[in-house]
Amino acid sequence: MTLWTAVLVASILCVALKAVGYLVPARWIEAPRPARIADLLTVALLSALVVVQTLAVGSSIVVDARVPAVGVAAALLWVRAPFLLVVAAAAATAALLRLWGWAA
Repeated sequence: MTLWTAVLVASILCVALKAVGYLVPARWIEAPRPARIADLLTVALLSALVVVQTLAVGSSIVVDARVPAVGVAAALLWVRAPFLLVVAAAAATAALLRLWGWAA
């Protein structure tokens, strides 16, 4: 199977899955339990993406300047700082650590 074949098959499966979603009765989706699961699943997937993007380089785990930068961002989000400040502080943290050679 070539890469383009895999992309086409995955695309067709995604469209089919979306089409099947329209066939699900509304009362199943509007119930409290599925709504709660969907909310928690969204948070879990976003958290997993952040962890993978922070710690992974290829197939290995690397602890570098991104880890303290994400920690600074998490702390600022915890105290409800403005998002622009969170991004700037995390970027400055990573840049300074790399400048000082502490976390390449």
